[in-house]
Formats: sequence, C-alpha cells, structure tokens
Amino acid sequence: MEASDKKAAWRPSWWRGRTAVIGVPYFWLLLFFLAPFLIVANYSISEMGTIRAEDIASVSDGALKLVMKYTNYQRLWPTQDTLYLYAYWASIKYAFVTTFFCLLIGYPFAYFMARARQSLQPTLLMLVMLPFWTSFLLRVYAWKGLLDDGGWVARVITATRFDHVLVWLGAIEVPGQLMHTTFSLIIGMTYTYLPFMILPLYANLSKMDLRLLEAASDLGASPWVAFWRVTVPLSKAGIIAGSMLVFIPCVGEYVTPDLLGGPSTLMIGRVIWDENFNNNDPPMAAAVAVVLVLLIVVPLAYFNKYQAEAQEARK
Repeated sequence: MEASDKKAAWRPSWWRGRTAVIGVPYFWLLLFFLAPFLIVANYSISEMGTIRAEDIASVSDGALKLVMKYTNYQRLWPTQDTLYLYAYWASIKYAFVTTFFCLLIGYPFAYFMARARQSLQPTLLMLVMLPFWTSFLLRVYAWKGLLDDGGWVARVITATRFDHVLVWLGAIEVPGQLMHTTFSLIIGMTYTYLPFMILPLYANLSKMDLRLLEAASDLGASPWVAFWRVTVPLSKAGIIAGSMLVFIPCVGEYVTPDLLGGPSTLMIGRVIWDENFNNNDPPMAAAVAVVLVLLIVVPLAYFNKYQAEAQEARK
C-alpha cells in the first residue's frame, strides 16, 4: 500500500471529501453567527440588575433556578409602544428604497464595466473599490459638508430648484433644507452601499455568454428587447446577491441615520443604541436586536428554500 493510501485510510469518514468541504462553512456560521446570536438572545430574556444583566440560570441551596423574563418582547408589541413598530417599519422602508436606488444606479455601471475592453476593466473595478480605502465615517461626514448650507451639492440643488421637487416628493420638508432629512439619509446610504451592488452584478454580467445576444438579434429581437429578455434574466443571480448585500446591512444601519438623518428618520439601529447606552437596558436592546435578526433571516431562509425548490423543478 502506498503512503498516500495509508494516509487516507486512517482519516475519519467526516474528514473526507465532500463532508469536510461542507462542514467548514457550517462551523464558521456556528462560531461567528449562531453563538453570538444565542448570547444576545440570552440577554434578551434576562433581568437587568443594578450594573449588569443577571444570569437566567443560578444555583441556590443546591437547586438550579431558571428565570426568563419575556416582558421585553411584550413591550415590542404595538399595543405597548408604537415606537418600536415605527422604527422597524422605517428601517425596512429605507433599506428597500436604498436597495432600489443602488440597483437603478449600479446595474448600468456594472453592465458598462462588463462590456468595456478587457484592459480597461481592472481600472474600472479599482474605481468602484476606491471608496473602501477611505474610512466609512469620513465618507459620511463628507456628505454632511456637501449637503449642508454652503456645500456645492446643496448649491446646485437649490440653483436648479430641484429642492422644490424634493418637497413635493416628501423627501425634505422645507426648500433649501437638505440635511437631516429623508433625502440626505437615502443619499448617504445609497453612496455607501453602491459598491456592494455593483460588484456582484459585474461578476455575473462579465461571465455571460454574448453569443446568446447574437442569437436573439438573429431571431429579430431589438437590442432593448434582447436586454430585457436575455441579459436581465441571466443576471438575476447577481441582482439577488447585490440586493441582499445592500438590504441586510441597511436595515440595521446606525451611523448614517445618526449623522445624516433627522428625527423623522428614526431607524432600529438608533433605538438599539438608545436602549443599551442611554436607557442602560441591555436586555431590552437585545430583544430589539433578536426580533430584527428574525425579521431578516426568516424571510431570507424561506426565499432560499423557494429558490432551491424552483431549481429542482426546472431539472
């Protein structure tokens, strides 16, 4: 028996081939997602002590006592306080609008990158990733200067009277007042997360077989029809991946709403911060975070299951 065969023989079955390849990502998720989530969930049903949250399990007189407080979740119900429901709804709404604008801007840019000359594509890719070389906080502060009174973006919008259109759309309340509004919040989040939309779309579009477009043209399809009937359906995986990469972090966003948003743009990230630090109530902040994770993960898991079933049906 050769040395390689002997080495493979003593390996346990779970270490071989497909099982090991699948097991590593699952272990990563278990260690860095499920374990922190369970810690936060533990905090959410704990009783807040004088300084810190108390443990839900304790031993007293030789007996194990388990105390789980569920009133934090009761407070999230709209009949108790509508603040949390409003914050959840606002977070989902602004995340959806940001994802829409990122897709609207990012798809043409990714399409242009994928169709550009091979020698030019690395340069365009570097330009997309260039903002990551600068601190996230500095980029958000830069938009404060651009949209505040005297900023050149604010001057252009005011000079073209586009601010009156924004008032009509409900994005701002007063003409000329662009900061701490829905408009400034959407602008900041769209700029921040736009690369997360462009990169998956570019990766998908650059691998598309262009012969399919030639076949559509030979069959009489116009360029616009070929785009909608061939290019867009084939790029669906990139659209879904980019939308998820934008939508999920936008829901829990804290920095951009705090710096660019106003009182009318309260999002759930700010609520979690206030509960944990201003109100000194980590269990309540943990309960808000647990519900936020469930609001994202449960529909996402259902969607992935639906996609898998659809793929199996096509086979």
